[in-house]
Amino acid sequence: MTSKFRSALMGALALIPLAFGPAYATGVGQVTNLPVPRFVSMKAAEGNVRRGPSLTHRIDWVFKHRDMPLQITAEHGHWRRVEDRDGMGGWVHYSLLSGTRTVLIEQDKLKLLVRPDPNAPVAAEFEIGAIARLGECTLEWCFLRAEGYKGWAPKARLWGVGSSELRD
Repeated sequence: MTSKFRSALMGALALIPLAFGPAYATGVGQVTNLPVPRFVSMKAAEGNVRRGPSLTHRIDWVFKHRDMPLQITAEHGHWRRVEDRDGMGGWVHYSLLSGTRTVLIEQDKLKLLVRPDPNAPVAAEFEIGAIARLGECTLEWCFLRAEGYKGWAPKARLWGVGSSELRD
């Protein structure tokens, strides 16, 4: 996909929520009354990403990774407009999504620490692009679990959690 086509496509997709009413501008989903935008993850191992919120809309591509974090940016009926870490997205059926929170590691050799302290011992290292389950978060740190490892990582090195988001 050329960058010119991709830019045009993303511009067109950005206008779709406006066609379905003002609820998208309020920050609350029209269907769920949950915050929009918000983070979720892929429940399915594969999911069609459509140009619009129905089965009649063309499939632009397919997400192929279970647990991949996504950001919901709009809702319409049983459909959710989602974006991945690169801002690419479209409409997916809500049944393909999970409220289970995951994050994408954005730094190669990211050290997972036993405590939320830069001087704490290292519990593991994650490669860039790894996906981890999100646990508790402070303003600067998040507790992660993946592949049998667990520990704390700087929130600034993760995609899938808001910079001011706190989690218990």
